[in-house]
Amino acid sequence: MQREALLPLVLSLALTGAAAAEPLGIGRSATSETIAAWDIDVRPDGQGLPPGHGSVRDGASLYAARCAACHGARGEGAAAEALAGGQGSLASAKPLRTVGSFWPYATTLFDYVRRAMPFDAPQSLTANEIYAVSAYVLHLNGLLPEEASLDAASLPRVAMPNRDGFTADPRPDVPPPNPALRPAERTEAR
Repeated sequence: MQREALLPLVLSLALTGAAAAEPLGIGRSATSETIAAWDIDVRPDGQGLPPGHGSVRDGASLYAARCAACHGARGEGAAAEALAGGQGSLASAKPLRTVGSFWPYATTLFDYVRRAMPFDAPQSLTANEIYAVSAYVLHLNGLLPEEASLDAASLPRVAMPNRDGFTADPRPDVPPPNPALRPAERTEAR
C-alpha cells in the first residue's frame, strides 16, 4: 500500500479507539436498590425467603380468585398445568409432574409463584399472599393440613415426596448442589 492510502486507515483506527474510551451515554449504574429488587431468588434451604406468613385457609380464597381459572379448582389442571395429584406416577409410562409428585423443594413453589404468577400479573402478589397460595397448593397435594400456616422458617421444612428423586451430578468437576456434600460423600448419602 502507498503511504497516502494508509493515512485514512490509521486515522479511522485512532478515532475508533478514542471513541471507544468515551461512554456511550446510555444506561445508568445499578444502585443497590435496583439490584435488591431483582435479587429475589429463594434457595432450597429457605435462604432468600422474605418475612411474612400465610395459611391454607387464606390461600384457598386467593387461589380461587387468582389461580383456579388456569390450574383448575383443585389444582387438577385446566388451561395450565396440573399442580396437584400424580403421586406415585413418576415411574409409570405417563408420569404426572406436579408440585406434589415431582418438585423436590417446597421453596421452589414460593420462588416460582413470586417470579411468574399469576400469569396475567407476575410479581403482583405480596409475600403473605405467596405464602398463603403456597400453603394451599401444598395442602391440595396432601402435604399440609387445613389448619397449617407457612412462613420463612416452616416452608423449607416441608418434606416433599420427590426430594430424594434427584441425584447429584457424578462428574468430579461439577460442584454438588449442596456444598456440604463432597463427591466422596454423595455416594454414601444415597
